Amino acid sequence: MKAEIIYASLTGNNEEIAEIIQNQLREHHVDTNLTEIGQADAFDLPVADLIVIVPYTYGEGDLPEEGLDFFDDLQDVDLSGTVFGVAGSGDRWYAEDYCKAVVKFDHQLETTGATRGVQPLFIDLHPEDADEQRLDDFTTSLIKTATQLGV
Repeated sequence: MKAEIIYASLTGNNEEIAEIIQNQLREHHVDTNLTEIGQADAFDLPVADLIVIVPYTYGEGDLPEEGLDFFDDLQDVDLSGTVFGVAGSGDRWYAEDYCKAVVKFDHQLETTGATRGVQPLFIDLHPEDADEQRLDDFTTSLIKTATQLGV
């Protein structure tokens, strides 16, 4: 099984989340590739079995500027047969804009024909020990869904 993990990080929190996910997937013998969103190409994603996006939310619920092209390109990619999950860090102080980019990427990936392997995961600021367990549940669910689909 091959996973593409794509992240955007301003504070380092999302990069750390992406690395935790990568390590957890590797523990399950999943071949992983970790890419910063500005370097990612949505048209390369169909080769992956699992896709994980870890974006930050900027301003009033905005997507990461360096990921706008990637986000837009997703609407032109057929990811049928691929399983996805979206996780990200945010600050609860922003109330209704908290982790809004996570939700937007989740919806965008859903339009590609990919299968949601797990519900979006929000992490408040820096990932703590309890968040690592939640991330483990996240990755386990992705693998389970992919296995059930015969990926």
